[in-house]
Amino acid sequence: MNTSKLRATARLAGLALLIGLPLTLPAQDIKPAQAGFSAARLQRVDEFIDRHIASGEVSGGVALVARNGRIVHLTARGVMDVQSKQPMQKDSVFRIASMSKPVAGVAILMLVEEGKVHLDDPVSKYLPSYRDVKVAMPRAGRAGAAGQADAVYPVPAQREITVFDILTHTSGLMSGAASNAGGQAAFQQRHEIGLKWVDNLGKDSLLEFQPGTRWAYSPVAALDVAGRIVEIVSGKNFDQFLKERVFGPLGMKDTFFWPNDAQRARLVTNYRLADGKLSPNPNPDSMSSPVYFSGGGGLMSSAASYARFAMMLANGGELDGARILSPAMVRLMGSQVIGDDLPGRRPGEGYGLSVRHVNDPAARRTLLSEGSFGWSGAYGTHFWVDPSKHLVGILMMQTPGQNRADEFETVVMQALEE
Repeated sequence: MNTSKLRATARLAGLALLIGLPLTLPAQDIKPAQAGFSAARLQRVDEFIDRHIASGEVSGGVALVARNGRIVHLTARGVMDVQSKQPMQKDSVFRIASMSKPVAGVAILMLVEEGKVHLDDPVSKYLPSYRDVKVAMPRAGRAGAAGQADAVYPVPAQREITVFDILTHTSGLMSGAASNAGGQAAFQQRHEIGLKWVDNLGKDSLLEFQPGTRWAYSPVAALDVAGRIVEIVSGKNFDQFLKERVFGPLGMKDTFFWPNDAQRARLVTNYRLADGKLSPNPNPDSMSSPVYFSGGGGLMSSAASYARFAMMLANGGELDGARILSPAMVRLMGSQVIGDDLPGRRPGEGYGLSVRHVNDPAARRTLLSEGSFGWSGAYGTHFWVDPSKHLVGILMMQTPGQNRADEFETVVMQALEE
């Protein structure tokens, strides 16, 4: 940047501070000390990844830490593929699985802000088959037989499931053995008909429980329904909507549902760990295809690209001049709307709108600040946003292992000095 541009930037920064406006800087590298981090302690992030590579759990990983919209630490360790030994790169691409869910949540909330969707809308307003949904009731004496045809019987739902239920995993839709059984035939069509596979789930699948009475994770169906509602309301397929309304404005050039040839060359091999050995996942593209754009788990991304999304949330819905949500909506999204007193939640951890919410760090045994929110992916990816510290942490690996997420949180937060 030339001298005149530097002076202009300084004048704008000073003006923003004088009149009390938030100052959003472009995402770029910044020295740890400038962001309140210990550079020496941040090296423990690299050591953390190296430990899990050495143990044989993962082939490698990428980790990113950002604060105030600027990248503080970005590291790539290990290899993308065990057989070829291709080195992991900072722009390597990962299947992020359920880290797709907050993206789908943001898409719905954008439509809520536009008045086109309401959180209390019944899902049947958009998908009529959900109007008379039934709930699976266990038969007496058939404990442990859930999922078998005669283990449950249907009873009417006490109320319809809503958009709010879908975003908070309180719908009971494909959230357990009984509710999964009826939806499998429809789910098998996903690669041919895309998100339309959920259109008739209301009559094909029983709910696992009465809506709103408990929290139970819906791995795919609930946020696929959210994506389908976006398609119906916007008149665009979910992929197109996200490209135009989220990925494009935020500059998320390496976040997508289906890679082109160049992107696939940067795609990290997805592994399973069995008997202490890594073996390639035989069906790594189960959750995505050229026509299946799963809000539940279909996205692929590099760490830096997804960081644009996370930093937008940390910055109250806006990044580098692109506003995606209002600050009020981001606060609601990351608030505790489902408490940890509802059966199914981890102690110290409530749930927001498509994200976990840390409500009690001590009960959770975590260094994260109260009010932090985020989510994880089944293949070993994890992120969180700390609004109070304007901080983002992102971990990208390609072997399942939730215990690594908590460890990653610790090594990042212990490096923060202010």
